[in-house]
Formats: sequence, structure tokens, C-alpha cells
Amino acid sequence: MSGPVQDPDRACEDVALPGLQLREGRRTQVGGLPVTRVLPTKGRRDVGPWCFVDLAGPADAEEPDPMEVGPHPHIGLATVTWLIEGEALHADSLGTEQVIRPGQLNLMHAGHGIAHAELAARPPFRGVQMWLAQPEPTRHGAPAFEHHAELPRLELPGGEALVFAGQLTGTSSPARADAPLVGADVTVSRGRTALELDAGFEHTLVPLDGRVRVGGDVVEPGWLALLPAGPAELVIDAEHDATRFLLLGGEPLGVRLEMFWNFVARTREEIEQAWRDWQARDTDRFGPVPSKLARIEAPRPPWLPAG
Repeated sequence: MSGPVQDPDRACEDVALPGLQLREGRRTQVGGLPVTRVLPTKGRRDVGPWCFVDLAGPADAEEPDPMEVGPHPHIGLATVTWLIEGEALHADSLGTEQVIRPGQLNLMHAGHGIAHAELAARPPFRGVQMWLAQPEPTRHGAPAFEHHAELPRLELPGGEALVFAGQLTGTSSPARADAPLVGADVTVSRGRTALELDAGFEHTLVPLDGRVRVGGDVVEPGWLALLPAGPAELVIDAEHDATRFLLLGGEPLGVRLEMFWNFVARTREEIEQAWRDWQARDTDRFGPVPSKLARIEAPRPPWLPAG
């Protein structure tokens, strides 16, 4: 379920956000599962440290193929795996084998390099795969993995938020955070709800179930709303009970990311070296993964000459 970044994603460049903006996600396939990619998007490569958001599943067929993503590498990012339905098995080159279920968090920091695989263990399957760009110097550091079976809940007027990353209104996730950020799964009843925001953060709102109105704009599942830094409050109007969305945000990165396939870096030279190390089966950087799934070969960076 994690990645990869494709050519349309690489073409996205950040531009200033003068106010609320809406973007429609792009449909693709990952590991046999239908995916709606809402970040990167036109005019916006990242929102705070969040640089990748895939809404995965559900499959349309009555008996879909299982989600299978064989061993593949990452550098310079943290994968944030969040399930809506089903179960998935994570395995990585640290020796981790961890099942994740809805309401639980898998967080994997790639640092200098890690490899992992993912397998949907129980249908129906639906989830969200997110990446956080790691800052200096943790993007060059040792890889790490953590699983959180219990996460704090924040009571809201007319709803609640499960805080899985960073902090929201004084409620903090126990998960490691390399930069100031927020990641919350919010469920609200029909009507109006006001969310307190960190005014120094950029934010994005990603509907999961039901559409919401932000100001005069309606945001539907498969879309996202982009909010610049500045506002200290976000007012949401929900049309139905149990309306659910993700609130993601953080301090602006202040640097341009170079993204290719499953790598996040600052320069093409860093990407190229990671690609060469994976091609060379460098087990010092990308160790073996305890998985029976086939290893995924990396595409050649398009800026390299053929040969």
C-alpha cells in the first residue's frame, strides 16, 4: 500500500496558498488495489511534512485480489499506515512482522534506508497510506518501526478525534514525531463543528465518509481541501451523522523535496544513489525482509541516460 510516486506526482510543485483550495484526487493502482491519490496534487507537493496520501480500496469486485506489495525500499520518509477496514501485515528489514487493525498505527521511519512489504490479511480492505518527509538530520539516521494499538481520543463538540500523529488541541499521540505536526481521524455528527488549529501550520482536510462543507465549498471523498497557515480555527459543516475525515498538517517544510518512486530526498544525486544501492542488493542499506512476496524492482530514474 505504500507508494510509489509516479510521473504525475513528480510534476507537482508547491505554490502559495492564498486561501482555501480544493483538489480532486487521481485514481491509480497499487499492489492490486484501487487507490485515490490526493497528495501530491497540482500546485501542492507537501502540506507541512505530509508529502503523500493514498486512499486505498475498497475493491469493486466481490472477490478482489489481495493487496500484495512485495519488498521495496524507502529513504528519507516515515510511512504512516492507517486502516479503515480489514487487517494488514507489515514486515520490514529490521525483522518486524506486525499486524495492523483499524484504530491502530504503524509508523516506520526509513532514515538512511529500510525495506518492507505489506499484505492485506483480511478483506474487505480499506485504508490510508501516508508519508512524512523526514527533516535534517533524521532523514540520514537509523531506520525504526513502532506500532501503537491504543491512541488518545479528543472529545469535540458534536464529535471526537483520534490523534495518531503529533498533537491537536493539547492531545498528543504517543508516536514519534520528527517535526511539529498533526494527524487526526475526526468523526462528527450532522451540523457545525469548530476545530482549533495551530496557526503556524499548513493543513489539509481529507474526507473519508460523507462530504463536508468548509466555508462555501463542499469537499467530497476523493478530494482534499488545502488550507494555508494563519487561521486558528476551522469550521466544518457535516450533512450527515458519522461524517469522517482526516486532518493533517504541520509547519511548512521550507525546502523543496525531490521525490521518485519510493524515495524522498533533497537532490537527484541522493535518489540515484539509493536506486543504485537497491539495484545492487546492498544489504547494508536495505536488508532482507521476512516476506514470501516477490521483491519489487526499481524503475530507472528518468533523468539518467539509458544503458
